[in-house]
Amino acid sequence: MSTVKKIGLYFGTFNPIHVGHLTIANYMVEYSDLDEVWMVVTPHNPHKKKKTLLDNNHRMVMVEIALEDYPKIKASKIEFNLPQPNYTVNTLAHLEEKYPGQNFSLIMGEDNLKSFHKWKNYEVILDRYHLYVYPRISQGKMEHQFEGHKKITKIPAPIMELSSTFIRKGIKEGKNIRPMLPHNVWKYVDEMNFYR
Repeated sequence: MSTVKKIGLYFGTFNPIHVGHLTIANYMVEYSDLDEVWMVVTPHNPHKKKKTLLDNNHRMVMVEIALEDYPKIKASKIEFNLPQPNYTVNTLAHLEEKYPGQNFSLIMGEDNLKSFHKWKNYEVILDRYHLYVYPRISQGKMEHQFEGHKKITKIPAPIMELSSTFIRKGIKEGKNIRPMLPHNVWKYVDEMNFYR
């Protein structure tokens, strides 16, 4: 009999995964009531031309190797086989079906919460799932309907203003960005000549 776990889903392209992502995921699993965090790698949308987005499997490998020393944080490629475009509400339904009895929540930055009212079926998501929100420095204001909402928990994680875009640009410009990536991810990116 499997025990019910509280699993926080942290979605991203992770192109590449960096110490900011890792710090947030680890903070969530250590300082909230979540038992596990699943880093859900968002696949490349075949209808979008995105030259800078690495192949799904390479991004998945980077997430897996970044998490080798973090047993409570798992890599998930659940969206790889789902129809495009990926709507979170559909992914959640799929996860419920595949892992019945587990308790799923969403992890998002404050910047995403500000635009959450534009998500497909956001009311359904908020009705059925808990949101764990970490702070971001961002513009714009919060929809008043989300202020103090019983399903939204703000987690005072460290503010990480590090972006994959910044890292890719740095690599392209020949900068040393090693401290920004987990060591084995940096090695993989370097050996594979990614983002150059």
